[in-house]
Amino acid sequence: MAGIDIQHPHPLGPTQAREAAQQVADKLVGRFGVDCRWEGDVLHFNRAGVDGRIALLPGVVHVQAELGFLLSAMQ
Repeated sequence: MAGIDIQHPHPLGPTQAREAAQQVADKLVGRFGVDCRWEGDVLHFNRAGVDGRIALLPGVVHVQAELGFLLSAMQ
């Protein structure tokens, strides 16, 4: 499996960071039909061919995903 691992700093507070991550989740649901769920400050998303998470850390967003064979071209 191919993987994605991105850490990116941000200036947002916890509430604004969670709102921004939820907007991303809503787009993933609408465009790709992924399932999303929050566990604390971590947004988990998955569907056939992808399994990932978006962790909201103080001042940093950390995105990790494992892509199946067919989606690895999107890496």
